[in-house]
Amino acid sequence: MTAPPAKGPRDLSQLLHRRIIGVLGFFLPLLVYVGAGVRPTQGLARWELLPSVSAYYYAGSGEIFVGVLFALSLFLFSYPGYKGVIADRVVGGLGGCAALGVALFPTAAPAGQAEPFWWSPSTRVIHYVSAVLLFVAFILFSVWLFRKSNVPDKDKRPREKRWRDAVCLACGITMIVCVLWAASSLATQMPIFWPEAIAIIAFAISWLAKGETHRPVMRMMRRLSGYKPSDAETHEDEEEDESDERKSA
Repeated sequence: MTAPPAKGPRDLSQLLHRRIIGVLGFFLPLLVYVGAGVRPTQGLARWELLPSVSAYYYAGSGEIFVGVLFALSLFLFSYPGYKGVIADRVVGGLGGCAALGVALFPTAAPAGQAEPFWWSPSTRVIHYVSAVLLFVAFILFSVWLFRKSNVPDKDKRPREKRWRDAVCLACGITMIVCVLWAASSLATQMPIFWPEAIAIIAFAISWLAKGETHRPVMRMMRRLSGYKPSDAETHEDEEEDESDERKSA
């Protein structure tokens, strides 16, 4: 059997990009909550959830919130995508612009806090529009771009590719449900921290799955446990799955 070709610099760069974006998103809700608790803000109850993830702009973890969004924006703007597939870069650029909009145009302040002097109701509108566009970009990646393949017949794709596609689709559907859940607050006036947090984690899981994050984790666990994989397992762990992905150069 011919050994699979080694991953080139572009392939490794894409995997690293996806993993970094996934990690940033996965820990964002937890980081802003813990940061706000560790650095309490006068007028806000310590360790009490704010109405939304975006509301942590006004808490002690506001720098974390803005910093993670700027980092996400940078990585989305620089996401290379697949060679010759412009949709990857268009959707990445849309997500990058939207992430900047969420960070630079904050939502209304929670009770006990005041908006900056330059804030106006239109700032909140820009924030909401940016947040919606950001999730639209995330959903497009999960349900469309991440599931594309140069093998039309889904049953003929490698098992791992089918597994990743299923995870990405589930994450995309979860984000759609959460966005609609959050939108219902316009009528119910209910807090939207949980729908936002769940949607952010779902987006992160799709990027971690696409970035094959489980591979280095499994290798580390094998080394720690002293488990020696069989030749077949080693080959499956190392193969590139070029046949199931869109060609990248």
